[in-house]
Amino acid sequence: MSVESSEHALSADVSEDQDDATEAVNGGKGTSASRLEEEGDVAADYLEELLDIADIDGDIDIEVRNGRTYISIVTDEESAGLESLVGRDGEVLEALQELTRLSVLSATDNRSRLVLDINGYRKERAGHLQKIAEDAVASVKKTGEAVALEPMSAYERKIVHDAVADLGLVSESEGEGAGRHIVVSAD
Repeated sequence: MSVESSEHALSADVSEDQDDATEAVNGGKGTSASRLEEEGDVAADYLEELLDIADIDGDIDIEVRNGRTYISIVTDEESAGLESLVGRDGEVLEALQELTRLSVLSATDNRSRLVLDINGYRKERAGHLQKIAEDAVASVKKTGEAVALEPMSAYERKIVHDAVADLGLVSESEGEGAGRHIVVSAD
């Protein structure tokens, strides 16, 4: 990963921490539903134009829940075009999500925390991350030794942190930028 990508990953971590702090200051109220709907519409327009330019078929679904806008691009048929928008290990999907967030910022002057999914990649990945968390917890319980996981995005780390907490152990993010990873321990 390049230096620019590492700096971007670090800024994404900082911005998510700032978003969490802002939400805490606002009493956990998050963003208004109308603003989230507007960001969903702007994001959908941007993504629809991108799909048209790339000549890729896909339907765009918008959902607002838990103070975030979730955008999904799906198709009923096998589409190599949509798979190319996911990329290896979701790298293209992450980049496309950031571009979509920038489009929303440009149109609304509001930072977006929207989550983009393509062909169910994030849902499938969440299941895989749950399994990684379960395996790490089992290892810690068996050996008593802390387990360091592979680096992952802030969004993926959040999924793993939640899974580890649900399983009764502790997890902590360590490292910086592209090397930021989770360490699971008993305390």
